[in-house]
Amino acid sequence: MKKAYKCVLAIVNTGFSEVAMESAKSAGATGGTILTARGTASKEAEKFFNISIQPEKEIVMILCKTDLVDGILNNLYKAIGSSTQAQGIAFALPVDEVCGLEEKIKEENQQK
Repeated sequence: MKKAYKCVLAIVNTGFSEVAMESAKSAGATGGTILTARGTASKEAEKFFNISIQPEKEIVMILCKTDLVDGILNNLYKAIGSSTQAQGIAFALPVDEVCGLEEKIKEENQQK
């Protein structure tokens, strides 16, 4: 059974969440949520005055219709992929159930 929605997650270096969001919007995403995070890969940790410094990250979460996912991931790869300064990764997870979107769905149906 194909799910109607998926959650696209993009993890990028701090300061690149807007780049990720704009690239996702250009593929049809309507918005997202940005979370602050911290990487834990030990090879990336630097020693500075005997304090381990971990790279700061941002996570962009986008709930979108399943048919938009391929375009969003493709745009994210180009804009924030590992060959860019954002050093980002992106992936999608299935969403079993959604609530809180009823008004948006009603608006979309009325516009058709």
